[in-house]
Amino acid sequence: MRRLALVVALLLVASGGAARAQPAGEPVDLALVLAVDASGSVDTERFELQKHGYAAAFRNPRVVQAIEAGTRRAITVAMVQWTGPSLHVEVVGWTRVSDRASAETLAAAIDAAPRQLFGGGTSLSGAIDNGVALLAASPYRAARRVIDISGDGSNNRGRPAAAARDEAVRAGIVINGLPIAWIEPDLVAYYRTNVIGGPGSFVIGIDSYDNFADAILNKLVTEIAGQAAAARMATILASPPRQ
Repeated sequence: MRRLALVVALLLVASGGAARAQPAGEPVDLALVLAVDASGSVDTERFELQKHGYAAAFRNPRVVQAIEAGTRRAITVAMVQWTGPSLHVEVVGWTRVSDRASAETLAAAIDAAPRQLFGGGTSLSGAIDNGVALLAASPYRAARRVIDISGDGSNNRGRPAAAARDEAVRAGIVINGLPIAWIEPDLVAYYRTNVIGGPGSFVIGIDSYDNFADAILNKLVTEIAGQAAAARMATILASPPRQ
């Protein structure tokens, strides 16, 4: 009995220590990393189309409606530029978005963030690994964690993208992709096989940077709504925006 009591006491101490080690954080429905391709194939004009497409999406009332439809009525977002395996710059830190005003604050920060990387290869695996690290460092407690990767090329630096993807999924992270297949016609299929993963993960592919803004709007609403809110998401997309 004494030995059993000792084992139980040790387990209680261990579990209590583990609980204390986990940061409480403010609860949100979603922690979202926006990983933006800044590799050499992305010229200045295309990079600006990516950046302003994200900003325009967060200014769209449909995104705010999707956020407000969540259980906690809030998400948190960080943006990183990526190229090579170890070339990543966090250009917008974790920002809580819960209404039109905070969505505008995030959009303004995205618009104002200068490009800080201009080459170094295309490491989708590095972008995923960096996204995992960013999510681990988030000060918020999220019901769902998602890495959103946009890019115009397949992995050509670092370890295989699928290996990084599989590790992230085992950690409970979902990876979605927005491949821009203007250089590599098979890029959408590559993303499906090697990049995206986790419950409800998806790809929205485009063949031109000119279509980026519309694609990212639909992608963000889908990510924010989540699997359980698929029907509600469809209603949001179909309804006229609030004035």
